[in-house]
Amino acid sequence: MKIESQIMNAAIEAVKALYGQDVPEKMVQLQKTRSEFEGNLTLVVFPFLKISKKNPELTAQEIGQYLIDHCEAVASFNVVKGFLNLVVAPAAWLSLLAYIDADDHYGHQQATDESPLVMIEYSSPNTNKPLHLGHVRNNLLGWSLAQIMQANGNKVVKTNIVNDRGIHICKSMLAWLKWGNGETPETSGKKGDHLIGDYYVAFDKHYREEIKQLMAQGMDEETAKQEAPLIKEAHEMLVKWEQNDPEVRALWEKMNNWVYAGFDETYQKMGVSFDKIYYESQTYLKGKAKVEEGLAKGLFERHADNSVWADLTNEGLDQKLLLRSDGTSVYMTQDIGTAEMRFQDYPIDKMIYVVGNEQNYHFQVLSILLDRLGFKWGKELVHFSYGMVELPNGKMKSREGTVVDADDLMELMVSDALKAADEAGKNADLTDAEKQEIARVVGMGALKYFILKVDARKNMLFNPEESIDFNGNTGPFIQYTYARICSILRKASSISGSSSISSALNEKEIELIQKMSEYPVAVEQAGKDYSPSGIANYCYELTKIFNQFYHDYSILNEEDEQKRQTRLVLARNVAKIIKNGMSLLGIDVPERM
Repeated sequence: MKIESQIMNAAIEAVKALYGQDVPEKMVQLQKTRSEFEGNLTLVVFPFLKISKKNPELTAQEIGQYLIDHCEAVASFNVVKGFLNLVVAPAAWLSLLAYIDADDHYGHQQATDESPLVMIEYSSPNTNKPLHLGHVRNNLLGWSLAQIMQANGNKVVKTNIVNDRGIHICKSMLAWLKWGNGETPETSGKKGDHLIGDYYVAFDKHYREEIKQLMAQGMDEETAKQEAPLIKEAHEMLVKWEQNDPEVRALWEKMNNWVYAGFDETYQKMGVSFDKIYYESQTYLKGKAKVEEGLAKGLFERHADNSVWADLTNEGLDQKLLLRSDGTSVYMTQDIGTAEMRFQDYPIDKMIYVVGNEQNYHFQVLSILLDRLGFKWGKELVHFSYGMVELPNGKMKSREGTVVDADDLMELMVSDALKAADEAGKNADLTDAEKQEIARVVGMGALKYFILKVDARKNMLFNPEESIDFNGNTGPFIQYTYARICSILRKASSISGSSSISSALNEKEIELIQKMSEYPVAVEQAGKDYSPSGIANYCYELTKIFNQFYHDYSILNEEDEQKRQTRLVLARNVAKIIKNGMSLLGIDVPERM
C-alpha cells in the first residue's frame, strides 16, 4: 500500500479511536511537508477541531502519538500550530522503492473490457497545403493526450478528419490544370503536399492580379473578388465536383493522393498516427441527412429562403445556420455528420476535439446540437482548446514567407541537435549513423518537449535555439540524464556485489523516492486536467532532483555495497519513470548521447 494511503487510513482510525467519530476520506488533508520544516508529509488537523473540541496543537499532538503507536509508516512527528509534520520510517520508504521497482508499468493503468472508450480527434488538415507549425502543436497535443488517457486505464481511439472538399481544394486543382504542365511529385522531386501547396499559392497570386486589374477598370474591391474569372472558374469546378463530374473527381482523387502521401511522411517523422481517418467528402452528406432528420422532429427550423437554422437563444446563444438556402452544408453540418459516422463505428463514452481556441464558440454550439440530436456524449464533449504558437521573427522562413512549414521545422531541429552535440563534444565516439539517429531523437524530443511543457491554453513562442539546450527545462536535458543513468547501469553490470539494499537512507535518497511516489498522481491529474504539461513538468522535476543527488553522492564509487546497490535501484527506477513519462509526450529517450 502507498505510504499516503497507510497514513490516511491510520488518521481516520485515530479520529475514531480518540474522538469517537467516523470521518470521510476527503476530510483527511495530507500534503508534502514544506522544506523549512522537518518531515516528509503533513496532516492538516484544522478539519478535526470541531470533533476533538480541543485546540489545534493538542489535537495534532494526540493524533501524532496515535500514528506513532499504530502506523508502521510513521517514525516521528512534530507539531507546528494546526499542522502535524510526519517523518516517514525508513522501512516504509524501502518498501515503497521495492514496490516501484517490481512494476515495469508503474503509474500506468491497463484498460479492461469495462474501461470507457475515449475518442480523440486531432490534426484536421486541409488537402490544399502542407502541415504547418500550428498543426505541429495540434498533433503533438493530440498524440500526448491519447497516451495520457490510455495510461489512466481508458480505451482510446485516435481519429483525424481531413478537410478534402470545398473551394480551397478547387483552387489548387484549377491552378495545376492551368499552369502545372502535368507536373507530379515524381517529376518535380517535391513532396505531394508541398507541390499542391505551391499551386494554391499560385492561384492566389493570379487571383489577386485579376482583382487588381478589375479595380483599375473602376470596379470596387468586393465586386472584383466575386467577378474575377479565376474564382468563377473555381466555383464552377466545385459545382461539377458536387455533381460527381468524372473528370473533376478523377483529378481530385489524383491530387489528394499526392497530398496524403506527403502527410503520411510528415506524420511518420513527427511520430504520430491515427486509428481511423474520416474525410469531409464522406461525412458532409451524412450531416445534411441528420439535419433534415432534426428538422422533421422539430429540433430545427427552415426559414423563408429555404435555409435551415438551430435556435439557441434559450441556451443564451444566437441562431446557428446549418444548411444554406441552396442546400449546401457548413462546417457545423459536417461535424454533425462525422459524429454520426463515428457513433456508428464505435461505442464512444467521451469525445475530445483537439482544436485551436478560435473555435471555442463552434464547439459550444456543436455540444448543444449533438445533445439535441441524441448523442449520449454530446453534452459532455470536450473541446481541448489550445493557443497559437509562433516563432521569433526572422528565425525561420517558410516557402510562402508567412506560414512555418512542419517539415522545414523538423529538419531544422534535427540539424540543430546534430550541431549542438558536435559543439559539446558529445559525438566523439559515435558512427555517422549513430550521430544521425541520436540527432533525430534529440531534435524531435526538443521540439515536442518545448511545445508540450507549456499550458496548452496559452499562446506560446517556440524558440528552436532555446529548446536544444542541454541544461534547464528542456527535452535534451531530460534525455541526457536518462542516457547518463543508462551508462551508469551498464558499468555497474560488470561490478559484482551484494544484492541487498541499505536501510540507512540519506535525505536526497528519500527525496527521490518521494518524488517517484508522486508519478501515479501526476499521470492521474494530467488525465483529469487534459494536461500534457503536467507530465512534462513532473519529468523535469524528477530529473532535477536526480541530478542534485548524483552531484552530491557517488553511485559506482560508493564503497559500501548496500548503499551502492540502493543507489543503483534508485537510478534504475528514475530512468524507468523518465522513459515512461516521456513516452506519454511521444518523446523517445536514447540510451547513449
